[in-house]
Formats: sequence, C-alpha cells, structure tokens
Amino acid sequence: MIIGVDVGPTNTDAVLLDGDGRALSAVKVPSLAGDAVGSLVAAVAALPREPRARVTQLAVGLRVAARAVAERTGLAQVGVLRIGGEAADAVRPLFGWPAELRDAVCAGTANVAGGGGLGPYDGAPLDRDAVARFGAGLAGRAEAFAVSAVFAPADGTQEREAAEILRAEAGADVPVVLSGEIGALGLLRRENATVLDAALCLLVARVADELTAALPRLGLAPGAAVLVTRHDGTLMSLDHLRRQPGLSLGSGPACTIRGAGLLSGVRDAVVADIGERRARVGTLTAGYPQEAGPGGRIGGVPVSLRVPELLTVDAAAHRDLAEAVDRMQTAAGGLPVVLVGGGAEAVPDRALPGCEVVRPEHGGVAGAFGAAASPVGGHHERIVRVGPGRRLDAVRDEVRDLARAWAVRAGADPRRVRTLLEPDLTVPYLPGALLLRARAFGPPLPL
Repeated sequence: MIIGVDVGPTNTDAVLLDGDGRALSAVKVPSLAGDAVGSLVAAVAALPREPRARVTQLAVGLRVAARAVAERTGLAQVGVLRIGGEAADAVRPLFGWPAELRDAVCAGTANVAGGGGLGPYDGAPLDRDAVARFGAGLAGRAEAFAVSAVFAPADGTQEREAAEILRAEAGADVPVVLSGEIGALGLLRRENATVLDAALCLLVARVADELTAALPRLGLAPGAAVLVTRHDGTLMSLDHLRRQPGLSLGSGPACTIRGAGLLSGVRDAVVADIGERRARVGTLTAGYPQEAGPGGRIGGVPVSLRVPELLTVDAAAHRDLAEAVDRMQTAAGGLPVVLVGGGAEAVPDRALPGCEVVRPEHGGVAGAFGAAASPVGGHHERIVRVGPGRRLDAVRDEVRDLARAWAVRAGADPRRVRTLLEPDLTVPYLPGALLLRARAFGPPLPL
C-alpha cells in the first residue's frame, strides 16, 4: 500500500492506495502554519489506522521550498561564483532578481577567469587564486556556495575544481552546488537555479530531518520508503532532496496536474486546480505536466528547471478562468478540461463554454494522488560538439545511461528503470553543438 500526502498552505491532503493504485481512503485536514511535517503527521493520522501498518511507501509533496522563496524566509546566504571572466561579464550575477529576494540570499558574488569549453583544449583555464580569494573572503559569512561555469553542461571539470578550493577556504562542511548538475542551456537561468538550490539546502535538510524523526509516529510498515515530489511530476528520495532541494520547486502543481490525469484516465488535457482564492491552470501532455519553455520562473526569477507551465487567476473570476483555459489549449478542437482541487465544485460547467469538463472522483486530493501514483525520476542533459569521428549514437547512449543513473540515485529500483531519449536540440551561437537530453522513470526500491 501507498500513502500520498500534499501539504498545501491551507489544507493538507492524504490518500491511501491499495496495491493496484485504487484509492481506499482520502482525507483533507487544515494545515498547521509553518509546520509542514506536523501537517503531514496530522493528515496521515486521519487515515484508517489498521491499513497504515501495511504501507510500504510514503510519497510527500512538502512545498516548503516554494514557500520559502515566495516569503523570502529560511534561506541560506550564498556565495555566488561565476566562472567565465570577460566572456561572461555582460550581465552580473543575480541581475533582475527581486531586490528583497536577492538581499535574502546573496552573501557576495564574483566572476573569475575560466569557464571551459566544448572540448578539452577550449576556453581559458580556471583562475584558482581568484577562487581561493573569494572563498576566503566569505568564510564564516556564506552558508553555501553556488558555482556556475559557462560550459559546465559540456565539461564540469572547472566547477568541481572550484568546489574543492571553496571547501578548503570556507570549510569542508559548507554546501557547494554546481550548475552542471542543475540545468543546461542558458548561463543566467542555470546560475539562478543553482543559487536557489544553494539557498534552500539548509532549510530543506532540516525539514528532511524532522520528517525522518516523525516517521515512527506514522505507524507505517518497518522500512517504508519515503519519497518527495519533484518539479516534473516524479519522485525522489529524502537523501536526493537533501542533495538537490531545488528539484522540489514547482512540485506541488506538477503532481496535482499528474494526479488529475491519473484520476480522470486522460493523458492529454488542460488541468485547472481550483483553490479557495486562486486557480492554477496547466497542461497535461502524455501523462505529465507540460514544461514551461525555455524555462520557468520561481519567485520572479527565471530558472532552467523543468517546472510546469502555469497560469494563475482569481478562483472566483470565472471569465478569467475560461480565458486561462483557452490560452492553455494546445490541440485543434480543444482538449478536455479536468477540474480538481477543493474549489472545483464552485465552478459550473457553463463557466467553460465549448469545453468537455471532467470532474474525477477524489479530484479534491489530486496532488496527494499524483504523489502516491508517480514513479521516481531522473534526467540528464549534455552539450556536445558534432564533428568527424564523433559517434553521436554512443554519446546518446551515455546520456541515457546517466539519466538512468540519476533515477537510481534518486531512489528508483535499478532493475525496473526505463529511459526516454528526448529529441536533440541545436545550441544557439555554437555551430555544430547539440543538446542531448534523456529522462528515466522507475518504481522505488522495494522493501
């Protein structure tokens, strides 16, 4: 059996699924302000006690990362290191961030020479002395570091070298986040995502520890797997959340969209999640949320994360809702519209003229259902240069294997992971370069 929990700002939803993925029980309880783990415990306690002892997996949407960014609270002070020198000096780090968010996370910035390239002999060498001065200058002030090299998606060597230097200068226990493990195209968006990831590391680690300490109170089967939601509608382990907390940004809407599809039995649809005050509208494509391209925004910051494409409107403004649904339609003739969320009953079918409206059973807890029924996920991206003697198929296989490795690292059963190679993309302003991408999915390791 599986329990899925979605900790929202107003209510916390929980659902109990049997081995075939059918909902046996669903509950909605008021969330405890500022206490995501306490809200989770209360929701699980509201489920029937006896079946809980047979639960082997707990999947949770915590939303603490998104709330921390939105409220500018609990964020670590980050030293932001860019490796690119003059070639990456046109726009300074954190340019365009909301001032209060920038002030909440920035311990200092630097741009040092280096950056690497698409090949082993491309680009300038890393200015190791400048990195050391930056780390020493922020020792005791920076609670984490974010390192972004221009060509890290092609070669992360200089980022790893910089991380070693920063730890030597600022302390071995100071978290250092590398952009090559966060995103691919676009230095600024990748750098922004890396900074947010670093800013969240201490808060998310504390919440993960609180959740681990609370597990004995839930009455689950011994050794039950604990997974948390990701921004692409998949899951990851608590350990993976500690390593990359930014992956949880946008995970709430992502799992709600996925849950809406699973509950309604459709794979392509417009999904409207109707809350008490706001309605979020997104698109379900092949069973997963449509990503915002070329990247989304978190807290007003453009990032290179696979967050869902969303429109947010006043839940009571039905005309605005209809316009948002119309804007998210992607198919000729219109996709069905799946209404979920606690406020879905307040939206009459006539508010969406010309649409096929679907109201699935248990739609009020779609986020919890999406968490419970989703696989563990992983992905990998790499920029490569195509040239004579370069076997592109072999590189694609490497990218696919690394996506699989990331899924396993996130908690997937290595024997049951499947991979999907996404279409290659050309890289602007880099002749002969391609962005190779792969995704991987699989159930968690069994007990």
